[in-house]
Amino acid sequence: MAEITAKLVKELREKSGAGVMDAKKALVETDGDIDKAVELLREKGMAKAAKKADRVAAEGLTGVFVEGNTAAVVEVNSETDFVAKNDQFVALVKEAAEVIAKGKPASNEEALALTVASGETLEAAFVTATATIGEKISFRRFALIEKTDDQVFGAYQHNGGRIGVISVIEGGDEALAKQVSMHIAAMKPTVLSYTELDEQFVKDELAQLNHKIEQDNESRAMVDKPALPLLKYGSKAQLTEDVLAQAEADIKAELAAEGKPEKIWDKIIPGKMDRFMLDNTQVDQAYTLLSQVYIMDDSKTVEAYLDSVNAKVVDFKRFEVGDGIEKASNDFEAEVAATMAAALGQ
Repeated sequence: MAEITAKLVKELREKSGAGVMDAKKALVETDGDIDKAVELLREKGMAKAAKKADRVAAEGLTGVFVEGNTAAVVEVNSETDFVAKNDQFVALVKEAAEVIAKGKPASNEEALALTVASGETLEAAFVTATATIGEKISFRRFALIEKTDDQVFGAYQHNGGRIGVISVIEGGDEALAKQVSMHIAAMKPTVLSYTELDEQFVKDELAQLNHKIEQDNESRAMVDKPALPLLKYGSKAQLTEDVLAQAEADIKAELAAEGKPEKIWDKIIPGKMDRFMLDNTQVDQAYTLLSQVYIMDDSKTVEAYLDSVNAKVVDFKRFEVGDGIEKASNDFEAEVAATMAAALGQ
């Protein structure tokens, strides 16, 4: 029987990421053979990971990595926010973003087949992490963005990495690009321009906005406040030349009815048309980056501000941890509580 020394245990831990007791047990079972012990731990790790496969992992971190003209943003999930702060988990997320930026995979399958520094695949690294950390660790998604030499990346992570953003700016510097990414993190646009919004989506969102106005009007009626008008349009895509011409004609009729001198109309109409545009593009403002009021200068939209500094947004990606994942109702916490109660003999 080979002697299981502390040095041998340490070597195995460095190779496998296993805990002290697990490493020592594996060496005992393999009579001190490091390679066999690593394989044994890998098999046990896969078994542990398989048992956790059905658990919902909706916490975690985003990772952002930029190299040259390529940037990657990834989302890796864990079951609890506590584990998302684990050093091993944080390092794994960073490494995942780096190998994906460098490997440029076309799918999750290709991404998981990439090799990390330990020599194992990214998929195996997640299995190992699941086994050693003690809860399900899963790779959810990634995005790659390319730029030209004349463009700049804006990389930004918010709230400890729960939100990760990459933007591509043309005609500006990295400071401006980062500011735009900060805006994206805060305001949650899903697309760049109104031209990317589906027609039916705009109609559905407009209906929701009007439903809220109707509810508000019921409350206003109870305190004798005048009703707010319902919105006819929600996106710039709906504001055709005929619609804009009619809006301007209505404004002129309003000014005439108010007795405003016609010679000053040209000073009033532009402001009222801007207000018409603002009131009737609320779907755009919620979902499209260029139509949103810029958080760094709330007198302008993002598009207008960038125009004023001769810059433009070319592309962006925004990941928020757990977005769209239906979380389980504290199953993991209940399991931990039950385990502790059993250990305490309660």
